[in-house]
Amino acid sequence: METTLLKEPVTEMSPRLKARIGAGFYILTILTGILAQGFISGRLVVADDAAATAHNILTHESLYRAGFAVYLIEMACQITMTVIFYDLLKPVNRSMSLLAAVFSLVGCTIKILARLFYFAPLLLLGGRHYLQGFSPQQLPGLSLLMLKINDYGAAIALIFFGIHALLKGYLIIKSWFLPSWLGVVSVLGGAGWLLFLWPPLGYQMFPVIAILGLIGSIANIGWLLVFGVDEPRWKEQARASQASIWR
Repeated sequence: METTLLKEPVTEMSPRLKARIGAGFYILTILTGILAQGFISGRLVVADDAAATAHNILTHESLYRAGFAVYLIEMACQITMTVIFYDLLKPVNRSMSLLAAVFSLVGCTIKILARLFYFAPLLLLGGRHYLQGFSPQQLPGLSLLMLKINDYGAAIALIFFGIHALLKGYLIIKSWFLPSWLGVVSVLGGAGWLLFLWPPLGYQMFPVIAILGLIGSIANIGWLLVFGVDEPRWKEQARASQASIWR
């Protein structure tokens, strides 16, 4: 006698709920980034003053280590957000949504690797025996150099995030379930981050770029939290995408 095992069908999460969860991780990405950069790194790192920076790191070592941990949490949130937005936007164009996600994940990878240089001053200033080849006067300068490389690595990552924002904005404009103006602000924000293709220009324009990006982020988060996506239209576009040979 054969026994038939009946399995309950897996209920997929609704697109509206996914959008709201994505908005939640969007908020966490922004808040952790502001905390790590503005309130920890910005407080301890003194531009062009290696001695003061080294003193601050050694005096507030636990806080500095916490900054490294928060940077990694920021990237974990951004990776999660990237996957959610890929899933939300794939009914518009699966290939382009995947390409946008890849650019974002490459940016996250670069930024994570750059954070190793943020951690490096802890190793340089720790007085380990393998540093005997350097004089004590050289170590603060080397530490500040590591932090400069960290900053430039993060700037390179912004270029990839900018391309992601451009592609995401295009997909939103072409979607049936989100307002086109959200796509427009995403495109404008992405175009701003691309200024870091020439780092001196990117750093010079950073206050304007950051404000523009923040406005776009707030608009996207607010809409997704309050309205989510138009679920019937999302499902309609998903069915149309499955029926198309060009999806």
